[in-house]
Amino acid sequence: MSAFLDDLQKAISTHDLEALVSCFTEDYRCDMPTHPARSFVGREVVRENWAGLFARVPDIEARVLRSVRDGDAVWSEWEMTGTTVEGTSQLLRGVVIVRVEGDRAAQANFYLDPVE
Repeated sequence: MSAFLDDLQKAISTHDLEALVSCFTEDYRCDMPTHPARSFVGREVVRENWAGLFARVPDIEARVLRSVRDGDAVWSEWEMTGTTVEGTSQLLRGVVIVRVEGDRAAQANFYLDPVE
């Protein structure tokens, strides 16, 4: 697994918001091809999104199931589990394709969604 994936998985599972945000470039671009209106640009949006997620799912854990690196692209399959503050179990699965600069994400195509 790449250093980026190791760092991101650990930051999510330990709920370390600052470590998580540091995994992304300032001008990070998140493209959500299956939900284009949710796409965004900027590390501060990453901070806002994950702060909200940590608040809603305080026990969230992340696992990278498989990954492969091809040049500056890291393809990864993720599974995230947790329980909302309302007591609802959450399970998300999907693929994230990240373009890295060094050990930071500069751009991603994000295909992670709740499992029905």
